[in-house]
Amino acid sequence: MRNAERVTSVKSQLLDIYMSMEVAEHEQRSRSAAQRNLRARRGIELHREFKRLERDIADLVDDEKH
Repeated sequence: MRNAERVTSVKSQLLDIYMSMEVAEHEQRSRSAAQRNLRARRGIELHREFKRLERDIADLVDDEKH
């Protein structure tokens, strides 16, 4: 009976280790996804800022011509 208890204990420990690894991996994937989304959002913001600046500069040049 004692061996069965040890086997059960080891199985339980292995399951706990496996589950901890799965949780850590999931958290890492979530952090990576959040970082990608943040970079993408910032890229879109920069693109819009540059487009707005281009329009503003073009408006200034047009005003100077008239």
